[in-house]
Amino acid sequence: MAKSRSKRAKNDQFPPESWYDPNCRECPRLARFLDVTKTEFPDYFCAPVPSFGDPNARLLIVGLAPGKHGANASGRPFTGDHAGGLLYETLHRYGLSSASVSISNCDRLRLFDCRITNAVKCLPPENKPVAAEVNRCVRFLEPELVSVPSGGVVLALGKLAHDAIVRVFGLAPSRMQFGHGARHKLPGNRTLLSSYHCSRYNTQTRRLTVPMFRSVVRKAKALSGAVTR
Repeated sequence: MAKSRSKRAKNDQFPPESWYDPNCRECPRLARFLDVTKTEFPDYFCAPVPSFGDPNARLLIVGLAPGKHGANASGRPFTGDHAGGLLYETLHRYGLSSASVSISNCDRLRLFDCRITNAVKCLPPENKPVAAEVNRCVRFLEPELVSVPSGGVVLALGKLAHDAIVRVFGLAPSRMQFGHGARHKLPGNRTLLSSYHCSRYNTQTRRLTVPMFRSVVRKAKALSGAVTR
């Protein structure tokens, strides 16, 4: 069962609160949906989900938003659902994670020179945030992006994450097209690398295969120069 907010283990891999607002309710639709979900699942986290990983990481992975029974339940990105299973297994394969399975926010899993966040910090209905919600959350994504050092890599999982990153840097979307394996330069000598999201739908339809995902993560690691274990 997922841990509640009050049971989160202290962990230096969670970010400073200056990077996000744990009590944010600026998006009325998302706030209402969190309240409804909390009533239905009292033990779920049901709050803005912070990033997780090395605060000085050379590789930042940006997803869409918390999954209802994954990050929204556990309070940690990609923890407890299908997408997280593939992501953490792949990170572990390339030395970026201490374990291949992410069970709860109270386990001892650690990321090495890697951090995971979402473009939208709160669970959206049907996993589909609207443009206004993405725009409001950009202010929390920005400090994470600018914390990536020169030479580092931002790996976008899905078009929404890709577009949010482009928006933060004020770049022209027409020159920063999304595509699996697409690579673009970001300000500050950073690289944007994009991938199809590792969702159950994408893997079941084989839009994204395990070899495809491993390849893009391997490339992101190599480009970033991440120091792994």
